[in-house]
Amino acid sequence: DYELAAIRIIAKIPTIAAMSYEYSKGQPSIYPDNSLYFTENFLHKMFATPCTKYKANPILQNALNKIFILHADHEQNASTSTVQIAGSSGANPFASVPARIASLLQPAHGQDNKPKKNL
Repeated sequence: DYELAAIRIIAKIPTIAAMSYEYSKGQPSIYPDNSLYFTENFLHKMFATPCTKYKANPILQNALNKIFILHADHEQNASTSTVQIAGSSGANPFASVPARIASLLQPAHGQDNKPKKNL
């Protein structure tokens, strides 16, 4: 079921991003907390330690939630077209998302993603 696969991919993105951050800082990976919502769980994974649970600031959580929404809904560009074309050709989401990432990293995509690549 492609819809379920897409939901699972989206659900894993904050975990992958947080694990990359933890790895870059030499910190142990924190498992997601299934009792938390998307943004709060991302903040928990980014800032919790194995011995302490992170309590997200509601203002920060709300702001980050809006940033995620704005970034996800950013019109038609090369990476959006790439994933749509790959998906419409019958490719499953696990093949379409890496195609989008490859397109996102190219200079023709635009300079809006340059700071994100450097994180």
